Amino acid sequence: MAIKNPGREEIGQILKKAKRIAVVGLSDNPQRTSYMVSEAIQSAGYEIIPVNPTVDEVLGVKAVKTLKEIEGHVDIVNVFRRSEYLLEVAKEFAEIDADVFWAQLGLENEEAYNFLKDKGYTVIMDRCIKVEHALTK
Repeated sequence: MAIKNPGREEIGQILKKAKRIAVVGLSDNPQRTSYMVSEAIQSAGYEIIPVNPTVDEVLGVKAVKTLKEIEGHVDIVNVFRRSEYLLEVAKEFAEIDADVFWAQLGLENEEAYNFLKDKGYTVIMDRCIKVEHALTK
């Protein structure tokens, strides 16, 4: 089964409904894409939760090491990890029962996609959340 993202209208609905976004692989380096994208999304009013075992804090928010450490519901898990790690992140995602698995632009993994789709999750791959947010305002 090939990767098929929701249409732009559905992506717009997802972004309108979402409040809390866990960002897996969020770097504390302002030069990194994950930082720039998350900063833009945070300034657009979303709550950002950095998920990275190697940093203490990003964008003024205390980081957690894993998705499982997050308290409360997560609307979107936005992933900035290389494609070969997406299945591992997808398995942890399924354990916390978040709503949407979102792999950033340039990232896709058919095995991770099928694993999550088979469980009924909404999956978006190879799309930039910042770009989508700007397009669906």
